[in-house]
Amino acid sequence: MFPTIRACPARLRRGAAAATTALALSAGAALAGQLELLMFEREGCAYCRQWNEEIGPAYPRTPEGAAAPLRRLDIKAPLPHGVTLTGRPPAFTPTFVLTDDGTEVARIEGYAGDEFFWVLLDRMLAQAGWTPDTAAVPPRPAPQTPAAPN
Repeated sequence: MFPTIRACPARLRRGAAAATTALALSAGAALAGQLELLMFEREGCAYCRQWNEEIGPAYPRTPEGAAAPLRRLDIKAPLPHGVTLTGRPPAFTPTFVLTDDGTEVARIEGYAGDEFFWVLLDRMLAQAGWTPDTAAVPPRPAPQTPAAPN
């Protein structure tokens, strides 16, 4: 049901990330309710460790982290009460599942680097009806045009 980003060597990950739209989006998510990002991980997972180093410390301080707080789950543990997955059970670590009021609306399987993660997460959040607060983002300066000679 969901396309995946598989954990693979870095040199292959970068090329595959650019060539694929491995974002898993379910159809028809309505406006966002209570969003949460579930991170299914396992002890010893090198890609989980990489995510923890590159994204983990900053995630709660980002607009995305405020919109969809992170909940870490062991991939082998039973699902928490109130969580419903619409796809198959997670098989790869890390797997990120965006839930809206406890029901899965999108997922990312694997971790292919920080830039790819943010792009996919933003798409998932947009599908769930979330948009960043553009008022908090300073406007870009207008391009400077050279003055006409006199």
